Amino acid sequence: MDLEMIQTITPLVVIVGVAGVVGWVATTWMRIKNGYPLDGAWGQAVYPKTDSEAVERVKLLTQENAQLRAEIGSVKDRLAIVEKIVTDSSYHLTHEIERLRDGKEKVQ
Repeated sequence: MDLEMIQTITPLVVIVGVAGVVGWVATTWMRIKNGYPLDGAWGQAVYPKTDSEAVERVKLLTQENAQLRAEIGSVKDRLAIVEKIVTDSSYHLTHEIERLRDGKEKVQ
């Protein structure tokens, strides 16, 4: 290669390199401006997009989750009480007496 050819190619390489850096900066700026998450080296999001609507939705879902958990706890307590009543020996005795009074089953 002669000196004249090198002098012609060098500015072209610099211009392409600068154009690449300017393009990368411009696309990153547009992503930030429009609320898109930035990508890391392997494509993972650097920071997730959080806006007031998303934060409010998370608060509402958290509140609903707590209410549902409390309701499930209440239902479990009631079920435990019903199980205790059903498995109680006096319940069985009363049930057997009522069945005998109705005459549905003969005494053995």
